[in-house]
Amino acid sequence: MFYEPKNGHGLPHNPFGAIIAPRPIGWISTRSASGQDNLAPYSFFNAVAYEPPQVMFASTSGKPDRDEGKDTVGNIRDTGFFCVNVVSEALKDAMNATSAALPRDRDEFSVAGLDRAECQTIPCSRVVASPAALECKLVQIVELPGKMNRMVIGEVTGIHLRDDCLIDGKFDVTRFALLARLGYRDYTTVRDAFELSRPDD
Repeated sequence: MFYEPKNGHGLPHNPFGAIIAPRPIGWISTRSASGQDNLAPYSFFNAVAYEPPQVMFASTSGKPDRDEGKDTVGNIRDTGFFCVNVVSEALKDAMNATSAALPRDRDEFSVAGLDRAECQTIPCSRVVASPAALECKLVQIVELPGKMNRMVIGEVTGIHLRDDCLIDGKFDVTRFALLARLGYRDYTTVRDAFELSRPDD
């Protein structure tokens, strides 16, 4: 099969997300300029640089009560800060609950029953139960082709790691079964890992 996206795929469901998989989930917490906390998951998320450490996520849809698109992007544009919370298998239901398109005055932490803690380098809340959290300051918001497509790039200014996930000096994602997004409504967890040495090691 071959298709050009501009002409449609002719399948019952769009295969694009299933091809680019698995994708880590950036569970993004932000705070509005008026002090309202927000939390939402994004599966277009990844690290993009080591020095200084930088991450990106992309928002691809909008809300009726937001000209900018999602509350997350609007809050980041207003304040310049966000936190990426890593999602474990144990947090899958809470993460899913925060994906609802709630009014901007609703607090997803409370809706999902999540405890929050204040970040240390930025004015934002983080998910206490998350195995790791990346505190970020905004580098750039890139407007991509498409009505509401926005890519947000942030520099990591602080990192929280759960102590029991540090094994022999390494952060081990199999300790908490890292959750990742596949295509459609499908997810997977990371339970096994193997090592490959580069030819020039």
